[in-house]
Amino acid sequence: IFYKFVLRFKKIKLMKILIPASEGKAKISNASDTKFEDTDFIFEEEVKQVVNLLELIDEEDLRSIYGTSQEKSILFHRQNQALFKEKCATAIDRYTGVVYENIGWPNLSKKAKEYMQNNVLIFSGLFGMLEPLTLIPNYKLKMNVLSLQHHWRPVLTDALNKEKLIIDLLPQVHRKAYTPNKNVLKVDFSVINKGKKVAAGHFGKAVKGQFIKYLAENNVKSKKDFNGFEYDGFKWDGMQFIKEKD
Repeated sequence: IFYKFVLRFKKIKLMKILIPASEGKAKISNASDTKFEDTDFIFEEEVKQVVNLLELIDEEDLRSIYGTSQEKSILFHRQNQALFKEKCATAIDRYTGVVYENIGWPNLSKKAKEYMQNNVLIFSGLFGMLEPLTLIPNYKLKMNVLSLQHHWRPVLTDALNKEKLIIDLLPQVHRKAYTPNKNVLKVDFSVINKGKKVAAGHFGKAVKGQFIKYLAENNVKSKKDFNGFEYDGFKWDGMQFIKEKD
């Protein structure tokens, strides 16, 4: 089935939930036969601009872009450059990592999956913004390199500007890729340890994934329903999710 990414939320006012892409990607053996160049992706021109920028990078600078060995950096670079000729899989199947493992997409009900598709938007350094069922090839490119945050900011800001409510579950790196309006509620996960409050960081990824799952399974439409969620000691205090350590 070919899933064409259409920004339906420009026509239908729904609550949008912003989540980050994962650094880890699944190598899917049964990917569709659809190549990315055939998907009519709504931000195609902006993606082409990123790919064109990658063409200008010297080989000796690749390690600073991809954050790995020179050999692997070259492989990732070639993969990104060939992006439009590569076969695709849905974003929700492509992304791995703690957040996505805790969402548990394969085990969600049909209604929960429909909620995710209608409400969740995934921020990506290479693709800008994706719906869960958007078809994408395998790739590797973080949001905080090559001024990608600046590249995507006007595009994503415009796309989100008219929404009635946006639940921002993004890390700081991805939050810089759009300018929030009064329609945005930033939801953070924090831990209080010995009287000091610190960001949950990596340890907050599991609870974030469980929270997204909770939103989908319970068809949550406003923040007043956040009180019903609790996981691993994290509780909603009206502003953020807090866990107090003994």
